[in-house]
Amino acid sequence: MHIHRYEKYWLVFGFLSIVTFIAFMFVMTFSTGHHTAGGMEVIDPEKVAETPPFDKPGLKKVGENTYEAVVVAMAFGYNPAKLEIPKGAKVHFKVTSQDVIHSFSIPGTNVNMQIVPGHISEREHTFDKPGEYLVLCNEYCGTGHHMMTMEIEVVEHANHQ
Repeated sequence: MHIHRYEKYWLVFGFLSIVTFIAFMFVMTFSTGHHTAGGMEVIDPEKVAETPPFDKPGLKKVGENTYEAVVVAMAFGYNPAKLEIPKGAKVHFKVTSQDVIHSFSIPGTNVNMQIVPGHISEREHTFDKPGEYLVLCNEYCGTGHHMMTMEIEVVEHANHQ
């Protein structure tokens, strides 16, 4: 089979472009620490209520102006349904689901996670402005999906230990 010289150049160019692109993807993935959106930790979704820290969901102070918010997403709500956070606090959200796929999204922030049953999704955010923040589920999780909300109130001074 005869292939014209210019066609050979284009085949070599196309092949080298694909190899370069794949090599670039591997380098960027491993050098920047990308991982799956659902997080790397996994627990048994049927034992979420028995597994620490999800056996006691809520807000816990873990350092100087640093908090950990443990949240369980379920049909059709979040546990806890409301959090009170002091202004300027850095909050590390740790969220999982015990039933179906949900999401945990705080509009106006960088917090937007898909919550897969048994997978622990984590994200940090610092709340610099006082006010009320609404947490929404962006994944259709059933007929009561539209009622699935959680409220975060950022106050000047919160009553936490």
